Amino acid sequence: MKEGETDAIQPGCEPGSVPRPVRCFRVDALEVRVYGDPGALAAGAAVEAASVLRQAVEARGWARVIFACAASQIRFLEALSGRGEVDWSRVEVFHMDEYLGLSAAHPASFRRFLRERLVEKVRPGRVQELRGDAPEPLKEVRRYEALLKEAPVDLCCLGIGENGHLAFNDPGVADFEDPDLVKLVALEESSRRQQVGEGWFPHVEAVPRYAYTLTIPALCSARRLLAVVPERRKAEAVARALTGPIHPACPASILRRHGGATLFLDLESAALVVSD
Repeated sequence: MKEGETDAIQPGCEPGSVPRPVRCFRVDALEVRVYGDPGALAAGAAVEAASVLRQAVEARGWARVIFACAASQIRFLEALSGRGEVDWSRVEVFHMDEYLGLSAAHPASFRRFLRERLVEKVRPGRVQELRGDAPEPLKEVRRYEALLKEAPVDLCCLGIGENGHLAFNDPGVADFEDPDLVKLVALEESSRRQQVGEGWFPHVEAVPRYAYTLTIPALCSARRLLAVVPERRKAEAVARALTGPIHPACPASILRRHGGATLFLDLESAALVVSD
């Protein structure tokens, strides 16, 4: 066991849970659930996300949720959109980043990603989009930040980048005490290479150099954080987040300070932190 880790049974890990994790533990404040395969991971995260949204609607009449738009989220969004217990007409949807200058028609646009994989399937009551091709970027930053400030966020569903980023808060720009909720950032080369590797762009030169992103404080303002992180290519970032210092050099390490955060892994992404 590593420092800060316990094997106490966590919610969702007790016998009878469907789907059931193969391992559960806690690192500092962060709950970690490890599933046997990516499909089970996606289904488990979808069950939890649907529960949070349903409870928020029942308690306050409306739910607000932020989604990541990335290849690692496709199975999760498919599983979530297939669940029937969420009254999506009472849900307001945000996304956490978008490329500067990119139209919603571009195949790599995060607006297009979320429309095709969630919005067009469940028809949320409200959808708030970051307009990457807005004519005045700084006004767009202020507009989206004002929308986020209108009410508390119930749920944030995010991934972890190969360099440990959350949204586009790469190690070079991540700020755990950022005074802003939305900002424009320069993308690290590693982030741009990841987008090529996932097939969104033909080569690194085609990847925009700048993007809008919700900041670390904006993401962490959500009452519940669900980090959906499958695949072996994320194992190194997961290990740094769970075993290294809590520091902007690995932005995902901040999850260990959020009392409402759960990290969903499969055996591949957990390979460097969970032994057989």
